[in-house]
Amino acid sequence: MTRDFININDFIVLVEEAKVNEATIDSCSFEEPLIAVAFYGSGNVDLKVNYGDKQKDFSHTKGLALSFYADDKVEFIHTVSSSKPLECLVIATSIKALDKLPNQEGELFGDMLGELVDPSDHFVEGPSFIMTPEMQEIVDSLFNIKYEGKTKMMFFRSQITALLSHFFGQLAGLKTEKINTQERKRLNWARDILLENIDNPPTLNELSKQIGWNTFKLKKDFKAYFGVPVFKYLQNERLTLAHKLIRNQDATVQEAAWHVGYDSLSSFSNAFEKKFGYRPSQIK
Repeated sequence: MTRDFININDFIVLVEEAKVNEATIDSCSFEEPLIAVAFYGSGNVDLKVNYGDKQKDFSHTKGLALSFYADDKVEFIHTVSSSKPLECLVIATSIKALDKLPNQEGELFGDMLGELVDPSDHFVEGPSFIMTPEMQEIVDSLFNIKYEGKTKMMFFRSQITALLSHFFGQLAGLKTEKINTQERKRLNWARDILLENIDNPPTLNELSKQIGWNTFKLKKDFKAYFGVPVFKYLQNERLTLAHKLIRNQDATVQEAAWHVGYDSLSSFSNAFEKKFGYRPSQIK
């Protein structure tokens, strides 16, 4: 389990990563009041937020972008297991530092996260949504940096800026406010079904029946919530998983293609190149 704090301009960036064989509790808190956005990579790790006699639970964290305000009375608890590893990236700033942020970023926080700038409790949950594929790629890249020294920090700084830009851009056009909590649970359920059957997913009709919706509602709300159509989301997840398997030398190109459900190696390679810009055989 690793936890690193990195200062970039007036942002504090917390990078947490944990892969364990047995269930483990990872707890952390902040020493001063902060406004932050947490970005979750793979794992679907469970999160509990304790403050006073109150508690918030988050059980579908894979791909989640969660904004919040928290002071030193708040405890964040991740339950990590072998099937739910932790990849969490938190970009935070103090309220007093907002005016010092470069490129008018402080104004963005004030305009779009106003409830966090003027908090009403020890913990205040701001807007949250499932990251776009572009955002997920950035988060994945930050947990797999191959550079060292000054080059590593330059890359990290540029990607943090890009990630925040995507976050506020997505927030500006967010359409998920009409999707209530129960509907979000069903959409997360649909997503989990797809990922649990990534090599042989159900059809759209089958998936709709499993979560108790018609196909029209599933297609419309899935795209509104996740930012892409159902099977575009599935393809992105398939190719991202295949990239990770090949990069970590856990599978050959052919094995990775089979693992994520591609029968044709040429179709897999073409889709891979379209997404990443290079062939799977070119991964170093």
